[in-house]
Amino acid sequence: MQYGTILVVDDNAAILTALRFCLEGTFSQVLTLNTPDAILKTMAQEPVDVVLLDMNFSLGVNSGQEGLFWLRALRKHHPQVPVVLLTAYADVQLAVRGLKSGAADFIVKPWDNDELLHKLKDVVDSAADIATLDELEADHIRNAIDRCHGNLSEAAKLLGISRQTLYNKMKRTEHDD
Repeated sequence: MQYGTILVVDDNAAILTALRFCLEGTFSQVLTLNTPDAILKTMAQEPVDVVLLDMNFSLGVNSGQEGLFWLRALRKHHPQVPVVLLTAYADVQLAVRGLKSGAADFIVKPWDNDELLHKLKDVVDSAADIATLDELEADHIRNAIDRCHGNLSEAAKLLGISRQTLYNKMKRTEHDD
């Protein structure tokens, strides 16, 4: 099974090459950037399923601030796209800050290829499992109707809406299916 498109952002060309070889069999497209400046432009032009983002881009800087900045930008502009952070520094506090800022997971360099692929697959699978509001609403309506044994007046009352509104919502979800 192919997992769509991954965008890998790291300033080290050797890391980008190694990741490309590691990921090519799993992802249908592996996009790479050696600077984060083009992340948003690239994602505006190309649908991306997951981002693997280095935490540090300036030589000699290992605070992770650049990675956290770009993580926040990605969460703001592409909230549905999971971001996995990548860093050479096994800094647990940085990992926690990244996760609290919305990262889906965290990988430490040097990585184990099998573990990396497993984490990335899990992240993409989890992102795909998120239901839309319309799907949640349709499920909630079906549950209310089942709970009221098919009595639409009772189901509408249980949901706090009019019978006509319930009927309209049921018609809309039938057309969506």
